[in-house]
Amino acid sequence: MARLARLDTTVLRIPTDRPEADGTIAWDATTMVLVEAVADSGQRGLGYSYASAAAAGVVHEVLAPAIVGCAVEDVRLAWTKMVAAVRNIGRPGVAATAISAVDVALWDVVAKLAGQPLWRLLGAQRTAVPIYGSGGFTTYTDQELTEQLGGWVQQGIPRVKMKIGTDWGSRPDLDVHRVKVARQAIGDQAELFVDANGAYSSKRAIGLAERFGEYGVVYFEEPVSSDQLDQLARVRQHIAQDVAAGEYGYDPWYFRAMLQAGAVDILQADATRCLGITGWLEAAALAHSFAVPFSAHCGPSIHAVAACAAPQIAHIEYFHDHVRIEHTVFDGALDPVGGCLRPDPARPGLGLELKRADAARYAVS
Repeated sequence: MARLARLDTTVLRIPTDRPEADGTIAWDATTMVLVEAVADSGQRGLGYSYASAAAAGVVHEVLAPAIVGCAVEDVRLAWTKMVAAVRNIGRPGVAATAISAVDVALWDVVAKLAGQPLWRLLGAQRTAVPIYGSGGFTTYTDQELTEQLGGWVQQGIPRVKMKIGTDWGSRPDLDVHRVKVARQAIGDQAELFVDANGAYSSKRAIGLAERFGEYGVVYFEEPVSSDQLDQLARVRQHIAQDVAAGEYGYDPWYFRAMLQAGAVDILQADATRCLGITGWLEAAALAHSFAVPFSAHCGPSIHAVAACAAPQIAHIEYFHDHVRIEHTVFDGALDPVGGCLRPDPARPGLGLELKRADAARYAVS
């Protein structure tokens, strides 16, 4: 039985290809905390989170002492030990992203040791997962918005998402204009999603939903902050679009509360935040038990694999920033075919191998 010998971490900081912002934050680089779970046989498994560099410190100081020496096959036992180990430093946030990266790495090494693709080892229910193209940042010009969203549709992706809520929701007429531009770019057949990242008040979100409806918007993500479940539920009750939220969930209990509040039509979860693939599959099971559609937030190279084993899946987010990063630092990152991602059955684990020389260009101490 293979045992976990150590956890290696690398922090990468990768600049954006142009300025990016949504309704409530702007950024010019993305940080990836990469974890390699090394078995005593020498086999390595990859995991990562889009997180603060501080997560690497949590891996070394708190998580490694809790699980090094464990049988690598006992991923769920290691998960339980890690969740217990972060009790006094606070589980949500940085600690959860650290656990997430380690959990993904453990699943990857187990599948590689078994010589199987991870989606099959987890118990595949499908071999392909629908995606939606995601980007359309509030910093984009009309031309950039048109080229990006229209380009996805030309690639055969039948649904796209754009950012709205410009400047904390203070420019609603500009948001409506940009939605109109997006509709013109993608034509009448593709579905149009919008994401406010919690920028609006509930009253403004309800009013704008009607205006967005004129351009065929069918999905409204975080019209108000997901911290306010009562307001999110209120918006859901008063608009025609499906309301989605959940990307800031760090554990199964968060998702349970969101579902119990009747706050969403579509529950989202992010395996790089919500305690890894183990936590993400728990969220998927919760959504299934509430008969609520389930969707994956960002990190497409992880979610394409995990979503094949979910009890049900609406789609996963093919996020511009993460697509670019994952193709830069990994061999085996997937390209869409027919509006879906299809994990390679010939590649074990996640199907990824680190391009060490390319990744080293972005490594930070």
